[in-house]
Amino acid sequence: MSDRERSSTQRVVAPARPRKLAKVPFVELADGRLQGVVSSGSDIARVYVSSIEAGTYAFACSTNNNRPCGGARGSFCNHIRALINEAALQYGAERVARYLKVETADGEPSAQTLAADMSTTRPPQADTKAAAPVFSRFLRHLAYLELAPSTEPLPEMQWFPPTRAVA
Repeated sequence: MSDRERSSTQRVVAPARPRKLAKVPFVELADGRLQGVVSSGSDIARVYVSSIEAGTYAFACSTNNNRPCGGARGSFCNHIRALINEAALQYGAERVARYLKVETADGEPSAQTLAADMSTTRPPQADTKAAAPVFSRFLRHLAYLELAPSTEPLPEMQWFPPTRAVA
C-alpha cells in the first residue's frame, strides 16, 4: 500500500480491469444510483445519460438535451446494459451488485446476471431529473483533460483548508 493510500481517510480502490472509454466514457456509483454517460451508436455528437436506482432498479435514459431514449420502453435499453457492463469492469460486478442491492442466486455475479436479475423484477421507468447533474459532472471531468500536466495543486481540488502555515 502506498503512502498516499495509508494516509488517506478513505481507501483508494483500484479498477477491477482497465476499460475502453469510447462507448461509456463516464460511469459512477453515486447518489444511490449507477449512473453515467453512454455514447450513441448512430450519431457521434449524441450521448445518453443513463441511470439505475439502487433497490428499486428504476431506470432512466435520455439524451444530453433531455430527449427520451427510444429503446427504453418498459425494459433496459442497450445504453443501460452497456452502463452495467462498464460498471462491472470498473468497479467489479460484486461491488456493483452490493451498491444496487441486487441479490444474485448463483454465486459470483457478472454484468449479464446483474442485468438479468434486475430485469426480472420489471423495474419502473424513472424520471430524468438526475441527467443534468450527471452530465455536468461528466463535462467537469472532461475539463481536467484539457489542463497542462503540472505538479501544482488545483485550487478547486483543495477541499480542506491547510492545517499549518507553509514557510
